[in-house]
Amino acid sequence: MKRSGILNRHLSAGIALLGHTDTVMVCDAGLPIPDGPFVVDLAFTAGVPSFERVLTGLLDELVVEGATAAREVRDHNPGATALLDRLFPAPTLELVPHEELKALTARARLVVRTGEARPYANVLLRCGVPF
Repeated sequence: MKRSGILNRHLSAGIALLGHTDTVMVCDAGLPIPDGPFVVDLAFTAGVPSFERVLTGLLDELVVEGATAAREVRDHNPGATALLDRLFPAPTLELVPHEELKALTARARLVVRTGEARPYANVLLRCGVPF
């Protein structure tokens, strides 16, 4: 049994498969998820678990060299905007149209669905290396 960190066995296994430049989509409950990526659905009820809690937990375990979010987050979700700006200082965060972000989801190696119920609470993480 793991002592700390991510205890969900499916998520822990998905993380173990990741390599340099692989991508991980951390998404709200409403983002359409295409067939293809390994999906870990953590959504329990609206808002649980939150986008922030899942994202910060993942960042404790992953080396991330960059992130991509929807440009629309700036106009529609001030909480997610502040979180992303704090966690990914410029130029680490790239903003793209939401439709483009949805298309990038199909190429993600791992998708982690949260229970987040606020719009545009999605970010695509690009894995780095610890050296």
